This record gives sequence, structure tokens and C-alpha cells, in this order.
Amino acid sequence: MNNRLDDVQRIAAFRAALRRFERTTELAAQAAGLTPRQYLLLLTVEGTPDGAGRATIGELADRLRLAQSTITGLVDRAQASGLVDRLPGEHDGRVVWVVCTDAGRARLETAIASLDDDREALADAAAALAPHLDAPAAPR
Repeated sequence: MNNRLDDVQRIAAFRAALRRFERTTELAAQAAGLTPRQYLLLLTVEGTPDGAGRATIGELADRLRLAQSTITGLVDRAQASGLVDRLPGEHDGRVVWVVCTDAGRARLETAIASLDDDREALADAAAALAPHLDAPAAPR
């Protein structure tokens, strides 16, 4: 098999594993009483790089690659559902932090707990692709 075809097959296998993981995550979110976007919002808030468990609308928009207006609407609906709260910044009144409520955190944990096997399968697919990511492209 030629090198280019090997690369395409590895990428296709990873993409299939990624989509399976996305779909399983959507179903886990729904089983936990969340929409897929609510799940991503809660996951992003709880999983902030600094470990603070809070994020601004701008940070959420950046990490989720969505418009700030989209994030604002998502946060509004999640807040109305009791999944998140907004807290004022300690030193700057213009800063508003989005944090998970206990109910939001509990639903997130329920969804995450059901995904252990799926995360392992995705990690295996990523590991199979990783050694080939930095390889130079084969001549056409």
C-alpha cells in the first residue's frame, strides 16, 4: 500500500472514532438531562486550563469556537435551567464569571462517568495517528 493511502486510512479511522465519540457523548449528555451544547458548556467551564472552574463569556466563545452572542444565549438558557450561575468579578465590575451550579456539575459528572470506554477508544485512535502527524507529506 502506498504511503499516501496509509495516511488517508489513518485519518479516516481517526475521524470515524472521533465521530463515534461525539455521538456517544451526545447520547450521554441527553441521558444526563443535558443538551449536547449544555454538556460542552459545562465541560468547558469546569475544565478551564487554570482549574478555577469559571470562565468569562469571551473565554467560552474562544474555547468553543462560537460567537459571543451564541455563548450568551447558551449561558442564559443554562442559567434558566439551573445549570450555571453568573458571578461578578472581584476587582472589575465589567467581568462576569460563568460557574457551574451543583446541579450542573452533577449532570456533567453523570455524563462523563458513562464515557470511560469511549475516551479510551478515542485515545487509541489518536495514538495510532500521532506518529504520522509530523511526517512529511508523500510526493504525489
